[in-house]
Amino acid sequence: MDTESTYSGYSHYSGHSKKAHRQGSRDRHKSPRSKDGSRSEKSVTIQTPPAEPLLGNDASRTEEGQDDNWGETTTAITGTSEHSISQEDIARISKDLEDSVGLDCKRYLGLTVAAVLGLLVFLTPIAFILLPQILWRDELEPCGTVCEGLFISVAFKLLILLIGTWALFFRQPKADIPRVFVFRALLLVLIFLFVFSYWLFYGVRILDSKDSNYQGIVQYAVSLVDALLFIHYLAIVLLELRQLQPMFTVKVVRSTDGESRYYSLGHLSIQRAALVVLENYYRDFTVYNPSLLLASKSRAAKHMAGLKVYNVDGPGNNAASQSRAMIAAAARRRDSSHNELYYEEADHDRRVKKRRARLVVAVEEAFTHIKRLQAEEQQKAPGEVMDPREAAQAIFPSMARALQKYLRTTRQQHYHSMESILQHLSFCITNNMTPKAFLERYLNPGPTLQYDRERWFAKQWTLVSEEAVTSGLRDGVVFVLKCLDFSLVINVKKIPFIKLSEEFIDPKSHKFVLRLQSETSV
Repeated sequence: MDTESTYSGYSHYSGHSKKAHRQGSRDRHKSPRSKDGSRSEKSVTIQTPPAEPLLGNDASRTEEGQDDNWGETTTAITGTSEHSISQEDIARISKDLEDSVGLDCKRYLGLTVAAVLGLLVFLTPIAFILLPQILWRDELEPCGTVCEGLFISVAFKLLILLIGTWALFFRQPKADIPRVFVFRALLLVLIFLFVFSYWLFYGVRILDSKDSNYQGIVQYAVSLVDALLFIHYLAIVLLELRQLQPMFTVKVVRSTDGESRYYSLGHLSIQRAALVVLENYYRDFTVYNPSLLLASKSRAAKHMAGLKVYNVDGPGNNAASQSRAMIAAAARRRDSSHNELYYEEADHDRRVKKRRARLVVAVEEAFTHIKRLQAEEQQKAPGEVMDPREAAQAIFPSMARALQKYLRTTRQQHYHSMESILQHLSFCITNNMTPKAFLERYLNPGPTLQYDRERWFAKQWTLVSEEAVTSGLRDGVVFVLKCLDFSLVINVKKIPFIKLSEEFIDPKSHKFVLRLQSETSV
């Protein structure tokens, strides 16, 4: 097999029975030699399905019966699947279609209302100043030096307000929450009532009477801008500063494997606390691996499948006797199942350590074949000079088998595709990273952010709470965040009040004496 075909993809292995292996061996002995005289003991055809896992998901089914030499005693079966979809993907798509229309309408409606109100706020002071000049210009008193100075004040205050509003309100939304943000809605209502009252006073006292005191009109516009700046300061306090002081400790537990973390939160509503928990979840929790949970389920099913009850008294009275026999047999099996679990875990740990050592050695040997050329050497180098991508493709086959077997043993094969491994290897080569730095991603399962975003990020979370999601956190509140595969249970505890007391110690009081005894040698 050509070396170039090895770089173009990955092989999908599957074990056969002994009979099939003997038949395959006879077929290989009968087959004639190739034209170049080389005999192939292993037939491996390489294909490259884009974004496919490095290892098949059937590894969990065949892992238990494999030995360490399974690569030499198996036949490679090739197959490409350009597009695949599972029941989980179908459920996600249907749920996204149901919720997308309502969420988009709610999001755009809120943005439209906020944009219209913001435009009204910034145009109102300018309209207060320009309307008298347009409607009754000849009746206005001349604007003196103080009045012209107020124009500069209004201009700079509006610029500061514009920058502050852009920094505080016009941000890329991170998530869609089920209910409105109460404080932001209250601020919008307050701004609307404030601007409406200013317009009402302006229409009654200035427009109707056509006031000729233009300096007073400009001063009125300046007072509006000053009040808007104070409202902006109030928005900073309510939306940003109020939540900074930690007041609660939340415990987040993943329902499937029990992994937990603790976080400190300030005064937040339940829905905003849920957003903070999700942001920290994707960063701190290890990626959810359902394959690790299948082992315990299959072990329990295997124990129960081994129980058989035989009826020797006839079909008449078998219901109670069978139930009692099943309970007694299950109890006896449970008494010995801990030994089986112990030896299974010990054997799995031994196999993981063995394949980990093989992987480390293979990667270190592969990295020794790469040398970075200096600037003066690049002009003298022969035609074998490669870029980082080509170098990664050149050394990957020497470590691919060890990496494949290790990922299957640790049930991480569905996390890493062929393309992602090559990209990571190319990145490590480009930045002069060591083999240990390259292996860190595969030896230790990382957080969800480390993996493919489209594959592992839950697009839809459901917040379940007995309290209203707009209410604030308090001691004892429990709410749940559900996605398709698992759920996060959050328990809120209030940080207790801590009382500190002071005790003064005089530095001169630190004096000591040596106590001698007759038995000592001093």
